[in-house]
Order: sequence, then C-alpha cells, then structure tokens
Amino acid sequence: MRQMAAPSGRPPRPSSRTGPTAKTRTKAESAARPANFVRPRSYAAIDLGTNNCRLLIARPQDGELVVIDAFSRIVRLGEGLHGSGRISDAAMDRTVAALAICADKLRRRHVSLSRAVATEACRRAANGVELAERVRRETGIVLDIISPAEEARLAVLGCHNLMEPGEGPALIFDIGGGSTELMHVDVSNQDVQIHDWVSVPWGVVSLTEHAPLPDDSLAGRQAAYAHMREVTRTAFAAFAGRAEQFAGQELRLLGTSGTVTTLASVFLNLPRYDRRAVDGLVVPTDAMRDISRRLADASIADRADIACIGRERADLVVAGCAILESIIDLWPAARVGVADRGIREGILRTLAMQGRDVPVTRREYRK
Repeated sequence: MRQMAAPSGRPPRPSSRTGPTAKTRTKAESAARPANFVRPRSYAAIDLGTNNCRLLIARPQDGELVVIDAFSRIVRLGEGLHGSGRISDAAMDRTVAALAICADKLRRRHVSLSRAVATEACRRAANGVELAERVRRETGIVLDIISPAEEARLAVLGCHNLMEPGEGPALIFDIGGGSTELMHVDVSNQDVQIHDWVSVPWGVVSLTEHAPLPDDSLAGRQAAYAHMREVTRTAFAAFAGRAEQFAGQELRLLGTSGTVTTLASVFLNLPRYDRRAVDGLVVPTDAMRDISRRLADASIADRADIACIGRERADLVVAGCAILESIIDLWPAARVGVADRGIREGILRTLAMQGRDVPVTRREYRK
C-alpha cells in the first residue's frame, strides 16, 4: 500500500471550512487504496420463468466463473394464465417484489454486465410486455422476452457438461413452468451442437391448470395423471417420430428442471434439498418412473409431507412427473442425468466468455 506524503511543515492557509475538503478526501481515499486496484468484473443472470424467479451473480477466477451470490423465489407468474391469457395483478406484484430484491443484489455486488430473460409466461400472456415495462420502471431491470429457440440454446449451454460420457445419441430436456424443451445434442470434443429440438407449451403450471383434479381420490388422481400423460405424449409425437431412428442405440439423457432435481431428492431420501448431492447425479430410469407413479398416486397432503417437495411444489410435481415419463417413453435411456443448472449458467457463459466452454462453479458465497 502506498504511503502518504509526510507533512512539509508549512502552516495551512486559514479557512472557514471545517474538516477535509473534497479534494483532500479524494486524495486520502486514493492513498488508502492500492495503486493497481481494479474492482473484479462481475456478471449476473436472471431467469424469470412461469413459476420461479432466479438470479446468479458470478465473478471470473482462475479460468472459471465462481458464483458469489444467488437468489430464488417461487412467484407463480403463470398462475391462472392458461384460462385467462393474462398475467394476474397478484402475480405481477409477486414478480416485481422478487426482481426488486435481484436489483438490490446487482447494486450491492457492483455487477458490470447482466442479462434478464423471461420465458413462456411472458411470451404467451397478452400483457407480458406490460409486465416488462413495469419491471423496468420500478426496478431498473430490462427483461428480454426470449424465443423458445433461445431458451433451448441457453439451457443447453448451461448444463451440457453434465451429460454422461459416451458415443450414444444425447438428449437434454428442460421442464419449465409453462413449456418444455427437448434438444438432441452432440456434446463431443467439449463443444455442443443442437441437431434437433422442440418446444411444447406444457410445463408444470400450464399442465396442472389444463388437467385439474376432479377430486382428490385415488381414482381422480389416476385419471388426471392419465390425461396429463396423453396430452404430453401427443405434444411430443412429431419429435418422437424423429427419435425412432435411434432405436436400439445406447441413449444418453440429461434433465435440467425443478422436476428432475425434486425427484432426485426423493430418490436420495434427502431430509431437505441439497444441491451438492443432486447436481450431477445419475438416476436409473426405472427408479424415476417408480417415483413418478408413486407421487401421482399420493394425495396432495402426502406429497406436501415429503421434506424435499413441501407445500410449494406438492400440487405441481405430478405434472412434471407426467412430462418426464413421456420424455422417457420417446428416449428410453437406461439412466437420467440430473442438472441443477441451466439457463442462468448459459447466460453467464455468454456474457463472460462469448459462449466458450468456461465452467460455472458454485462455492460458498458471502451473503
């Protein structure tokens, strides 16, 4: 650290001011800071989905991006959207409140470059642009309502490095709140290419609202689940036809979503969600099917009592199970890889290194 110059012994000029002047304060502050001090560049990614609002802030360190702050809140932006075609005032209020917290974190972490994206709920809603304008006005965050193609690309960029090694055809899927994306990818040579993809307008929120329970009896739950399976099977039919060319090959499958991380937590019988245990886990497909069907048969109260599901996910997890089973039907891999990463990590990579294969690492961060 630089030393301050010694006083010259000359008496100061008289002044009516008390305390240091702005100029002396600036010099003193400069002297207290190393001459080569440069604030580390930091990046932020916000993913506003149909169900969740999520933030990651990361900083480059030793060739990778290290997460220094994070935030996640269930806002249920798409609640009621399937029937009304609009985002409700209550959902808007919840979303703006969550994004205000994100904006505060961006300021406190001195974020130099950020991107905030909104997906299916804002794409579909008649007042999606209205929400984006309110968010900008009240929080300063500029929401980019992205296309399904861009959503698929970012999800793949964020999680493809967790795909199981091998030569067989690889599929990445992202079960969201309002849509689901399937991406047939090539992840050889530490790079990724999307050969084929599809986005369907069925996620855990939209499908739950489309196929409500007739009653919370076992027969009612089974009927609703069968309807969900038929809806998703029909939605994936064209992609499933193209996937038939890979029959008999050793398929690889990787999922990024709250559905697969929740089912992985149930598989591990975790007392509470633990990202370190779940991210990168590989679960036998038969186990995923078994858990899906058990949850579909269970009452909402019984699902809420499962520690890693709880009340917030109890009513939505069954729709995710139906979508997952339909994906397994068309891509019958022996195992399902689990990724607790996706769009936000994809955004961070594109912001920091123009999409090059730079790992995004989560360590303990200061709150």
